[in-house]
Amino acid sequence: MTQPRTSRVPADRKRALRLAGALIAVAVVMGACKHADPVATASVPDDYRLRHPIAVQEADRTVIVFVGRGRGGLSAPQRADVMGMAQTWHKEGTGGITIDMPVETPNARAAGDSLREIQATLAAAGVPPRGVAVRQYRPEDPRHMAAIRLTYPKISATAGPCGLWPDDLGPSVNNKGYFDNKPYYNFGCSNQRNLAAMVDHPSDLVQPRAETPAYAPRRDIAFDKYRKGVATTTSYPEADKAKLSDTGK
Repeated sequence: MTQPRTSRVPADRKRALRLAGALIAVAVVMGACKHADPVATASVPDDYRLRHPIAVQEADRTVIVFVGRGRGGLSAPQRADVMGMAQTWHKEGTGGITIDMPVETPNARAAGDSLREIQATLAAAGVPPRGVAVRQYRPEDPRHMAAIRLTYPKISATAGPCGLWPDDLGPSVNNKGYFDNKPYYNFGCSNQRNLAAMVDHPSDLVQPRAETPAYAPRRDIAFDKYRKGVATTTSYPEADKAKLSDTGK
C-alpha cells in the first residue's frame, strides 16, 4: 500500500531560510548601531577643556546699598563698598556706572539722601559725572526691601554650569562610555569654574602679559659687585644663628 505524498520543504532549504533571517536581523542591528553611536560619542568631547570651556564675555558687577526709611546717607561699610567699586571701575570697567534708585517706596526719601553721598564718593574717587547715570525703578515685590543698586559692565570669565549628570557613573545601559574608560560628563567642570573665578584678568587666559621693566637698583648692585670681582649671590644668615625674635626686624 503506497502512502499519500505530502509537500515538505527540504531540510537544506529550511536551514538556508533560517540563516538568511539571522543575517538580516544582524544587519539591522549593526546598521542601527552604526547610525547611533557616532552621533552619541561625537556630541560629548573627551577633553574636559572642550566639554566645559571657559568663556570670556561681558558681565555686570553690582554693589547693593540697603537704605532704611529713617536714615539717609551711607554707613562706614557702605561708603567703603562704594569707594572700592569706584577704584575697581577704573581698572576693569568697560562702560559707565548705572545707579538704580527706588521710587514710591517708604525709604525713597532716605534713598535720595544716600544718592547724593554716593555721587560725591564716586566723584572723589575720580569717576567723571558723565560716567554715572541714574535711573528709577519700582520694586515688583513689596516684601523685598528696596535698595540702591550700582552696576557697571566688565570683562568676565565663566564656565559651567556644573552638576549635570546625564549618564550613570557605574556600569549601566545608560552609561555607554563606562567600558571605554572615558571620563564622566561633569569631570573637570568645577576646576574650570574655579580657574575662571580666580584669574586676575580674563585676558590672561588668552594671551600673556607684556614683560615689566627690570628692577634697576638691584641690577646696578649686581653689576657693581661683578665689576669688583665680588660674588653677586645674596648672603643669608645661618639657620642656627637665626632667632625667632629677629623675624620682625
